[in-house]
Amino acid sequence: MTYDHFFSAALTRLHAERRYRVFADLERIAGRFPRAVWHSPDGPRPVVIWCSNDYLGMGQHPKVIGAMIETATRMGAGAGGTRNIAGTNHPLVELESEIADLHGKEAALVFTSGYVSNQAGIATIAKLLPNCLILSDAWNHNSMIEGVRRAGAEKKIWRHNDVDHLEELLAAEAPERPKLIIFEALYSMDGDIAPVKRICDLAERYNAMTYIDEVHSAGMYGRGGAGIAAREGALHRIDVVEGTLAKAFGCLGGYIAANADIIDAVRSYAPGFIFTTALPPAVCAAATAAIRHLKSSQWERDRHQERTARVKSVLNAVGLPVMPSETHIVPVMVGDPERCKEASDLLLAEHGIYVQPINYPTVPRGSERLRITPTPYHDDKLIDALGEALVDIWGRVGLPRRHHALAAE
Repeated sequence: MTYDHFFSAALTRLHAERRYRVFADLERIAGRFPRAVWHSPDGPRPVVIWCSNDYLGMGQHPKVIGAMIETATRMGAGAGGTRNIAGTNHPLVELESEIADLHGKEAALVFTSGYVSNQAGIATIAKLLPNCLILSDAWNHNSMIEGVRRAGAEKKIWRHNDVDHLEELLAAEAPERPKLIIFEALYSMDGDIAPVKRICDLAERYNAMTYIDEVHSAGMYGRGGAGIAAREGALHRIDVVEGTLAKAFGCLGGYIAANADIIDAVRSYAPGFIFTTALPPAVCAAATAAIRHLKSSQWERDRHQERTARVKSVLNAVGLPVMPSETHIVPVMVGDPERCKEASDLLLAEHGIYVQPINYPTVPRGSERLRITPTPYHDDKLIDALGEALVDIWGRVGLPRRHHALAAE
């Protein structure tokens, strides 16, 4: 029996559904971010990256690079294995202490990625709570959904950011039943924010634990970059904070922060932690340097918000369908997978602008979009060039602009 046709058929289905992904071969240039080199079929070409999750450009910050180089030179490249077998490298101990301090918690635990921290953290916590009910926001990230699946616990999905629906579900349960509410602080495709305080009110009223994903907001909001819960004055009311080191902090890895017993229990029971190699010391040192810098420097956050506001202003002024967002995420609605991919391809090939198309299943069918993420390093010239390029592509691909803007031209 041959098996190849199963895989070729699966790929054919992706092509037919316009969901097949093609990765651009990019080489970021430290010191010139967001500029990069695209290794195109015709050879290297300069491009500007407009969809990076390195939101503050910390991946190129001299303190971060310096910490990585110094630690790699001193300690070598790898961690040597799992922490259970190889021990814990000291930069990792320092990193976990820094994360716990950032979020005002007793302890933290670092994983190899934010995906793994959600998958392992949610599953382990729920398994340790007898007869646990998980209440999950309908728009939660795939990593959280996988954590729920692995938990094997009963789950109920509440309508996105709908606290009245959440209360209905909570009120239907016995007060003594363990309940875990999981939600994101900032939802990365639409850029909207969870009603953190109201969720905490319900958790306290109905005796539930709270688990917040601050992946797209840690480093970005709140005093010292502690996140949305901190900005809302609710951080002390959150039981478990999950985050990443790969976005605002510009490095690699994920984490949870909570009281010491929760962290120790996850450390002791989570297969996703126990059986995987630890982060290399150099990566840990770089992440610690990024967190420390952003705790004391407000410039990156202030500049980032100002740049985001200008991008929204420029794109709205020319009538592009910018979806409303109060955060640094700037989604531009396309609503068709083929034209979304075509627009992205033309931007890259003809304007040297890299914006990856966001299609199903990342977003629902019919809501395909270009997801633009400004950084502190996108200057006025780059922003104006983006607006001009999008107007050009919108017309060529046959996408509508808003009527009031067209009438004003």
